[in-house]
Parts: sequence; C-alpha cells; structure tokens
Amino acid sequence: MCQAGWSILSSRRALLTACLPLLAAGCGFRPLHGRRGGPEDAKVVADFASVKVGLITERQGQLMRRRLEEGLAPAGRGVVTAKYDLRVGLNYGVEFQGFRTDGFPSRARFSATANWFLFDVGAPPREITRGTERASDAYDIPENQFFAADVARDTMERQLVEEIAQHILEKLAIHFRTAAQGVAPA
Repeated sequence: MCQAGWSILSSRRALLTACLPLLAAGCGFRPLHGRRGGPEDAKVVADFASVKVGLITERQGQLMRRRLEEGLAPAGRGVVTAKYDLRVGLNYGVEFQGFRTDGFPSRARFSATANWFLFDVGAPPREITRGTERASDAYDIPENQFFAADVARDTMERQLVEEIAQHILEKLAIHFRTAAQGVAPA
C-alpha cells in the first residue's frame, strides 16, 4: 500500500475513533452508576453508599467483601446510615483437568458461585433482590515448584473474586437504577 493509502486509512480510523463516543451517546448508552447530574443518578449513588456488606467467611470472602465495599462507596462510606444489607455466600468447586505420568494433577479448574441477597434494614428485614453469580478459572500446577503453584492459585482466586464482585455490583446498579426510574424490576 502506498503512503497516501496509509494516510487515508489512518484518517478514517481517527475519525471513527472520535465519533464512537457520540454514537454510543446517541443510542442511549449511559454508565450504570456514578455521578452524571440527574436526580435518579444521585439517588443511585446514595443507595450504593447506603449498602452495608455483611461478613463473608474465609480469606476469599474477606477479599470479596472489601472489593464490594470499594465498589459501593469508592470515596469511603463516611457517616451514611445503612438502608440495605447485602449478604453473600461464596462457594468453590475444584476439578483436576490434567495429570502427569506420576498421577499428580498438572492443572486445576476452580468454579466459584456466589449467592447474594439484598435486604432492607427494617424490622423484620425484607428481601429486596437476589442473584447468583458464577465464574470459573484454571491454573497450572508446575512440577516441584510449590511456590509457583501457590502464587498461581492465589492469583486465580483473586481474579474469580474480582469477577464475581463486579457482576454483583452491576446487578445492584441495575436494580437501583430501575428503582430510581420508577420501573418495576423484572
């Protein structure tokens, strides 16, 4: 391709890249949560900040709770009174996929499932919404490299927690947005 051909191609690419945000805005794309100025947006942010995340057992549960709290109130909770209680149960399953000639596994696949429930803090608590999120990932178990196997497993578990927490935050954002717009959740 000649020099002029590359120039035209890169100009078209730059124009398309510049127009992409305008096209997304024109089709009604809006972020799920965050400040944008509308009254329903302020309500969603306030609802997010008023969610208290319950204790989740074990180390990965602690990491998930921290990630959810960071996502619900990125600037810190401050002195917001909790209106909602988020309860999450986290379960893992493992399946060995590869085996070495000596019979030991060479690859492990983990499946994580989180059942979550959002309650109001009234007496008695009333269930607002619920969901189940799933994610799976795998890691290699190198032969005679125990530290590398531990690091690979820890990284994989953190990625699973991050993915599931992000799914929960997205579902909560959708719930609060539809509630703020006065639409009955499906």
